[in-house]
Amino acid sequence: MIVKDLLLNRRVNVVTIEPAADLAAAVNMLAERCIGAVVILGADHRIVGILSERDIVHALAEHGPTALHKTVGQFMTRDVKTCSENDTIESLMGRMTTGKFRHVPVVEQGELVGIVSIGDVVKNRVEEIGREAAALRDYIQQ
Repeated sequence: MIVKDLLLNRRVNVVTIEPAADLAAAVNMLAERCIGAVVILGADHRIVGILSERDIVHALAEHGPTALHKTVGQFMTRDVKTCSENDTIESLMGRMTTGKFRHVPVVEQGELVGIVSIGDVVKNRVEEIGREAAALRDYIQQ
């Protein structure tokens, strides 16, 4: 299965924010939408960073509550790992595990078209294993 297939099963708008927004706005956005990361877009609508719950924890640990009044751009991860719709779920799972990140923006021809979380990848793998098990049971019963 490829990333495009995963995105077809759950078409959701990617939540984005500007780097000049304050961290408190990003925290509220994550809480309201029950998500773990937000993509940071620059003026040209290109990805300039990603802000995850982990980034927020680091910001609060280093700066305390005053971090909430600083900009998202100060704390975002700038080296954003992306994937394409044609990447396999298996390769993406490996990259996420090795890189220790849980959210990957999907980019096609320079445009943000989706985002995949480790939860999406795990859910897909569990469903795949279930289908394989059912096929094996059907085969054995024949």
